Amino acid sequence: MAGSTPFRKRRFRKTGDPAETQVALPAPETGPEAPGGSASAGIAVPSGTAPAVPSATEPDEGSRQRSGARRMQAVRNGVRKGGESVRDAAQYVTDRIIENAPRVPVRDLAALRAQFPGLGPDQLADKLISGAATATSTVGAGIGAAAMLPVPPAMPAELAAEITSVAAIELKLIAELHEVYGQRPPGTLRERSFAYLTAWTEERGVDLTKPTTLNVALGGQMKRELRQQIMKRMIRSLPNVLPFMVGAAVGAVMNRRDTRKLAEKVRGDLRRRAVAWDALRTLPPLERPVQPLPEATRVALEGPRT
Repeated sequence: MAGSTPFRKRRFRKTGDPAETQVALPAPETGPEAPGGSASAGIAVPSGTAPAVPSATEPDEGSRQRSGARRMQAVRNGVRKGGESVRDAAQYVTDRIIENAPRVPVRDLAALRAQFPGLGPDQLADKLISGAATATSTVGAGIGAAAMLPVPPAMPAELAAEITSVAAIELKLIAELHEVYGQRPPGTLRERSFAYLTAWTEERGVDLTKPTTLNVALGGQMKRELRQQIMKRMIRSLPNVLPFMVGAAVGAVMNRRDTRKLAEKVRGDLRRRAVAWDALRTLPPLERPVQPLPEATRVALEGPRT
């Protein structure tokens, strides 16, 4: 037909492979004889061995790498923000505990002996430790129960409230153990409170024979140690917010255990340096805090008002 492109037939070897079929290819514009032509230009390529052509729907390697890099950057940003939020929360709790320390009411030895008549130092210390462990256990159970609410409260705020309340209970316990074993630190209410705070941070009794331990209270190192202690407490308290009342049981058990462990460490230090009650010089009554504690912390210490 005039004007149509001529076709040439080529013979193919029969191999039984359907991929190798006889195909009529159009004659190239330039034959082998033409300038710039190639003898291989018209050779048929079996479909089974044709080179793969990238599909427009499949992402290429560069796109996958860019997507992976974006995801990795998002993970890094999340970790950085999470670390910053944990540090911010620890700093907030640290400030609240320092602020509350001089406001914690402490009973002196005379008041304790009047409240628990007939008990010796170790028996009285056992009573104090048992009462503090029960109080911190109640706080832990309350935080765990809050996780069962249909709309749980902000968990970081709940953890901060728990740690602040537990710290107040344990500070009161440490101060009264120092009274029981005749180891009241010298100084004003504020100075003693910070000495007890150092004892709580380092989990040991105040050594009255080393004045440097009293003078460095609230120094930079002490604040760093306090933040580290609070971050450890926050991590240990995370199971307290588990749902289905599991958190309540876990929080109660863990707080009771941690308070007893701390108390035994402090009591071990104080017992080695204890002064017998008969040999104690008369000490003035302890000052009462001027500012009351926040209501939630006060309830954790004293229970609800009747």
